[in-house]
Amino acid sequence: MTDTLEPRILIVDDARDIREPLGQYLRRNGFRIRLAADAAEARAALDHDPVHLAIIDVMMPGEDGLSLCRDLVQSRRLPVILLTARTAQEDRIQGLDLGADDYVTKPFDPRELLARIHAVLRRVPPELPAPALTRRRFAGLVHEAGRATVTLPSGQEVALTSGENRLLSLFLDHPGQVLSRMRLLDLLAGREMRAYDRAVDNTVSRLRHKIEANPRLPQLIVTEWGGGYRLAAEVEPLA
Repeated sequence: MTDTLEPRILIVDDARDIREPLGQYLRRNGFRIRLAADAAEARAALDHDPVHLAIIDVMMPGEDGLSLCRDLVQSRRLPVILLTARTAQEDRIQGLDLGADDYVTKPFDPRELLARIHAVLRRVPPELPAPALTRRRFAGLVHEAGRATVTLPSGQEVALTSGENRLLSLFLDHPGQVLSRMRLLDLLAGREMRAYDRAVDNTVSRLRHKIEANPRLPQLIVTEWGGGYRLAAEVEPLA
């Protein structure tokens, strides 16, 4: 992807009266848009033309949006915003737990969605160079932020979702420091998500399962009394 002035967005929604007007609105606001009516069309579109972010409706016939979200986050590490008619907190948390970067509840104001798109792209900016400390070693593991991977002491390379990658980067930026849930939530998902701080716990849990020898007794990302987490390891920058 070379066009950074017009970030590319994929809209996946089986409702034509939603996806097409939304696509027109986002085009007027400076985005290049691809449309898909279901998961199969979405994958075909991505194989032909990669995008910077996907907006996915949760309630679609056939493969639903949560399944598609999980696949795109895990296999392509693509930022995702979910559109959902569900208002229950547990449903929203489920989407975030799968790796979605944000969600918007239907019916929605396109201006709110636009603001959330900009927020996600600020957190996961397209086509920016990797930071100088893109590779760091801790406790025998190597984190490569630019590739969103961790290499275990065994040599196995583990892929991280965008949320897991950002979270681990934050811990490596502040080794030995206690980071509260609220601070992590602000850095990961923005203040509008404060009511759903379980998203931080869920991301920590997923990360522990990928990097800890025993996730039930974590030795690297430890829980601190009072609702915070701390990286209990020294960090070494690598060339």
